[in-house]
Amino acid sequence: MTGTAAATSYNSARGSGCKVIDSMDAGEGDTFLTCNSSTGYDCVVTVGDAPGTPRILGADLRRHHTTTSWPAGAQDDGVYDCYAGTVHLYAPGARIDRGGRAESTCTRINHTVHYG
Repeated sequence: MTGTAAATSYNSARGSGCKVIDSMDAGEGDTFLTCNSSTGYDCVVTVGDAPGTPRILGADLRRHHTTTSWPAGAQDDGVYDCYAGTVHLYAPGARIDRGGRAESTCTRINHTVHYG
């Protein structure tokens, strides 16, 4: 089962002032990377394909690192009705790693070259 941007929309879970700059398939949902250029914060939200249906969702965000560990506060995992996150990171000008999962034990990670 594959999530698609058409099946899932960002729905402004992060609030106003954030712009979606990228998204990726996270299984039965999509993970969105947003940026608020006025504050310098990047944010990650994973939205499930079936809002209102409890499912395992996760969102991850950290400064780029070559290890598999994620620092405290860099992940939000649980059973949610709509979305996981928002995970925030103040990282203006930094390279970041983001990841997400929806009804999957496997996290899909993108080591993005986003310099917020």
